[in-house]
Amino acid sequence: MPPRIPKASDLEGLKDDGLTFDLVLPNPPESTTAILILLHGLGDSHVPFTGFARGMSLPGVLAISVRGVSQLPAAILGDVFGASSGQATTGNWHYGDDIQLDPSTVDLNPDPGFEKAIELILGRLIRDLLVLELGWDASDVLVFGFGQGGSLALGMAAKIVLGLASITGVRKIKEGEGETFATSQNKKLKGVVSIGGQLPASCVSTVNNRGKCKTPVLLCASRRDSSIGQDAVEAVKNEFEDVRVERWNKNGDTMPSNRNEMLPIMRFFAERLRSGW
Repeated sequence: MPPRIPKASDLEGLKDDGLTFDLVLPNPPESTTAILILLHGLGDSHVPFTGFARGMSLPGVLAISVRGVSQLPAAILGDVFGASSGQATTGNWHYGDDIQLDPSTVDLNPDPGFEKAIELILGRLIRDLLVLELGWDASDVLVFGFGQGGSLALGMAAKIVLGLASITGVRKIKEGEGETFATSQNKKLKGVVSIGGQLPASCVSTVNNRGKCKTPVLLCASRRDSSIGQDAVEAVKNEFEDVRVERWNKNGDTMPSNRNEMLPIMRFFAERLRSGW
């Protein structure tokens, strides 16, 4: 039986679980063959990424832009972003389990733990809804993340290598559903794009002989003043079989601002959408 295309009514229950999101349908909705989840950066919201998904208008791709699971406290906004940064009007959300400041800098810890976000997005949205209720495979799902959202995207792909049964979800697993989780299509995602997001060590499994993750990864970062140094690249390559790195000729890791920066991302998406697992 083919998978059922998600409708807004299918996702309503996710709001009760604490997820806020926007849904962007392809035209026509019946053309949906893949799902794209978008994750924003620290201190932002899902709204700009809804517009980004509409702007890309990937054929046959249904996009779900997901807001962070917790809001940054006002005291942190002043210290980290600056009182006049404008962040107070753009959302101030994050995906971390905690707010931790590096004692030697004013920066937030890039790996605050992502258990709550993974439970809601990988467990509730992908596992419980898309896979179990609607009949999709995890390998039908692309994830795009910027900054902290990119870290979460990589973390989810690293977590899924042990199978969806290992992910905590809101709904209890019923008898026989373990067979669905055990398929190879449900131990990988269709692809991950991370812009300026490192792989969180807290999401890397300590299980021996688990093999590398089969989710293809595109890492995008700037050539100068980037949070993605060589150590961060090697950490991703140690966990994933297929890793491509795109270095943009600019200062700082920001969202793509021109055609040349966007082209590698669109090529990656096109390749993944053509692939047949």
